[in-house]
Amino acid sequence: MRRLGMMLGLLGCVGCATATRGISTQYNPETGRYETPTHELVYQVPVEDALMTVRYILEKSRIDVMEKEGGLEMYSSFIPEVVPPERYYILGERLGPRQALVRVFRLRYTSEGGYSADISGRPGQTLVMPGVLPAAFNNVPGLEGYRPAHGYRDLSIEQKLLERLEMAPALELVGGNPPLPMRSVVMDDQGEEGGATAVVPAPACGAPVEGASSLFVAGGVVLVADPLGTQEVPSAALRMSCEATARGLPVTLAVSIPASEQPLLDRYLASGGGSAAVQELLSGSGFWRRLYQDGRSSSAMLWLVEQVRRLRVSGKDVAVVAIDSDKAHGNEREEQMSKLLLAAQAKRPEAWTLVLTGSVHARTSEVSWDGDLEPMGSRVARALSSVRALDVGFQRGTQYACRYDVWDEDVECNVFGISPTLEARQSSTRANGLELFTSEQSQGFQGRLYLGALTASLPPLAPPRKATPVDEAPATK
Repeated sequence: MRRLGMMLGLLGCVGCATATRGISTQYNPETGRYETPTHELVYQVPVEDALMTVRYILEKSRIDVMEKEGGLEMYSSFIPEVVPPERYYILGERLGPRQALVRVFRLRYTSEGGYSADISGRPGQTLVMPGVLPAAFNNVPGLEGYRPAHGYRDLSIEQKLLERLEMAPALELVGGNPPLPMRSVVMDDQGEEGGATAVVPAPACGAPVEGASSLFVAGGVVLVADPLGTQEVPSAALRMSCEATARGLPVTLAVSIPASEQPLLDRYLASGGGSAAVQELLSGSGFWRRLYQDGRSSSAMLWLVEQVRRLRVSGKDVAVVAIDSDKAHGNEREEQMSKLLLAAQAKRPEAWTLVLTGSVHARTSEVSWDGDLEPMGSRVARALSSVRALDVGFQRGTQYACRYDVWDEDVECNVFGISPTLEARQSSTRANGLELFTSEQSQGFQGRLYLGALTASLPPLAPPRKATPVDEAPATK
């Protein structure tokens, strides 16, 4: 799972507004300057959830927030110790059931002067700065002797909102998650091209991953910190597996599927594929039919298993090994995963082993926020000499994931926006491919696999759900 990251350097200082760094500008790492963004951000959540998150951010700073009639407008109490008086005005806009715009303005009150503003246009349009405040600002409560006169777009607060909504950790739901009966699930018709029910003579290998050739070593183990629930990581895994087998290496693909599913995987890999084989795999599985499905059981992962089956049919030596636990948590889970991985590597010592797992499991160093947790990667690296761990670099996109909904106090599994930390951000000029670091990074990664904008991959099986319009990928800035 991906930790909640802080994008240091992207945050303007709240309360600061200078000629070079105002609250209505944002740090652009590609130019090294603070600039006005050119596009709105569309969040992949209901607008009510986004507005509640803004309320949480402000109230955490001891600023009260009041909601206006209709629910899509809020204003705050006055910001302490700021003269002339200032307060926040928040405007939400519903673009779809799970698509929202949120604009946060900082209003300055004055007893003098004319109006000016820094406001924004529709999604995808360039930001503009008209000379008058929006009419809605006239309805914001006043203060005796003062009136709202200046409105600034506060991008520092909006950046905190982005972090809360799109850098939140994804949950991997292990244990206490009963399967649905097959009659209660439906096949998702949004599977990736070349999915498991298609019959084609060869795997969809695609082009080799740029820069990955140095990884392919007999006996080598490569851990990829998988942003689970995306199409891009399984696709890159297939491309690397294809290149490794083309070089004559046997390949072991280790995946975050419970080890109890191994007999089902083996039967599927030995089958002729097609709908009947897929139905047998899914109907016999508790993993692919869980009530709450996280990104480990995405359609892209099922697609990857099918592509491996085709590689095997074409004569390549490829094995799929399930290395996750059904019920264990914490260090017990990390220990079980490492033992399963080490056993798979010992069984095929000459194979090149590729491991797809969550980012915490992949680390070859301890996690700073939990000194008692030793990740699987750290345990494996201690036992084997030829281990490399790769972080994933990407651009803003979407992910199918499970997250804890603090408002409903329940787990929600759905398509969410996902944004990279500043460290993992892929610039517009950075091509997809592998970059190996000159020294190991603090999180224990020796390289970064750049994959571009991520695209959510939904589970192949899901409980029946109400038909709603499919949300597009969020706009980028």
